[in-house]
Amino acid sequence: MRGPLFLFLAALYAGIPAPSRALPPGTAAPLGADFIVTAAPVYVPLAEMHGRERFPHGAQLLLVHDGKATPLVAGFAETADADISFDAKRVLFAGKRTTGDPWQIWELTLQDGSVRNVIQTEGDAERPFYLPGGRMVWAQRTASGFRIESAPDGHPPKVPFLNPTAGPGILPLTYIQTSTFPATILADGRILFESGYPLGEGATPELYVVYADGSGVRALRPFQGRARWGGSELASGDVVFTQGSSLARFTSSLLQQTPIAAPHAEYAGAIQETASGAWLLSARRTGEAHDAIDRWIPGAAALETVLAQRGDDLVEPVLLAPRTPPRRFPSDLHPWKYANLLALDSRLSLEGNLKQTPASVRLETQDPNGRVQVNGTAPVAPDGSFFVKVPENRPIRFLVLDRNGAVLRRERGWFWSRGGEQRACIGCHTGPALSPENRTPEVLLRTTTPVDLTGDSPLTATRTDVQKGNTR
Repeated sequence: MRGPLFLFLAALYAGIPAPSRALPPGTAAPLGADFIVTAAPVYVPLAEMHGRERFPHGAQLLLVHDGKATPLVAGFAETADADISFDAKRVLFAGKRTTGDPWQIWELTLQDGSVRNVIQTEGDAERPFYLPGGRMVWAQRTASGFRIESAPDGHPPKVPFLNPTAGPGILPLTYIQTSTFPATILADGRILFESGYPLGEGATPELYVVYADGSGVRALRPFQGRARWGGSELASGDVVFTQGSSLARFTSSLLQQTPIAAPHAEYAGAIQETASGAWLLSARRTGEAHDAIDRWIPGAAALETVLAQRGDDLVEPVLLAPRTPPRRFPSDLHPWKYANLLALDSRLSLEGNLKQTPASVRLETQDPNGRVQVNGTAPVAPDGSFFVKVPENRPIRFLVLDRNGAVLRRERGWFWSRGGEQRACIGCHTGPALSPENRTPEVLLRTTTPVDLTGDSPLTATRTDVQKGNTR
């Protein structure tokens, strides 16, 4: 790309001394597209999972053209986490003016080189992404790790905001007491993020999705026993991700992941698909001390080095090109302080269907200190269905019980529901590919009023109450 953008950036950085870590001879190869990459003396994979620093010795964004790298932003002690606007005219990034500053979200306008602070927060704000409709998301550091938040990006949208209940202003999108870290924005408008499995308490990296209003959180696919992180979406709609020494993908029509026969290396994730179909990725080959940016044509036997820099890890490549904006999510949240949840059949599970119908379901929540609280129980109808009202924006989980109150099965980890969310699930951990039977749940034939498990009123309904339609 040799248009006004390239000429401007070349003029902007003319006269800047070359980095002290020069490119080793023969390690750069033309890619045919400009991109931005984060360079760091040390990159700590998955540090974000534990709320720690990914770049403990600093980082710098580089603009790469024809295999040559120049600093993207002047006047910052540290920069990282670039995201390109949909029209490729601006760049969101995390930056520190001075080394002692917290990471904050900034925006570079490529045409004139101007930089503005998009949002000011008390702690570190990292990994920003543009959302359609004039909003953005990022990872905000909290006492319990990173939390995904959303806010206006400073550019008034051309169309009205879809639902004031889902914003405006700063809106937390994740509500568990462990780290959640955004990976990308999918074409359907959902946010793909990393957290531990089981969600809310586990340590194995896993990929999850949530809508742009914080509703509908779930695992992208059922857990299969290996860490998954660094997810990106291809033009086909497949999601590719790293498992460290290997790559794999999710195809929308398949329930399980499929392996990718890529050359052996340690992959950092954040794969970018070029217009030619080649992949731009960060990899560390056997015997190498640092991650480099490689190009790989799916099916090829070897990686081709695009950029390597002595003494630095090169990660998070982002193509500098226009792209199709994700779909805008039409949030249907209501202005309530609670959510309604319907389970169609609590006997169903990927772990094996229960042979007996539970008599009741118990809701547990966590207080701000992570202590488990019991909010009450509700009856389960003979077909395994139940309908309950739960507290908003708090970690919650369900346990199904037999007639004696013994636990038949408990949810692994936690999830949450936004205020005003109305959500139905097929069963316990049934996965996204299972379709429900075409029938009305028995609990709704008895009553359309959910059993209150918000903790605001003393509850307990019995199984007989549901069968007779006597629940509140």
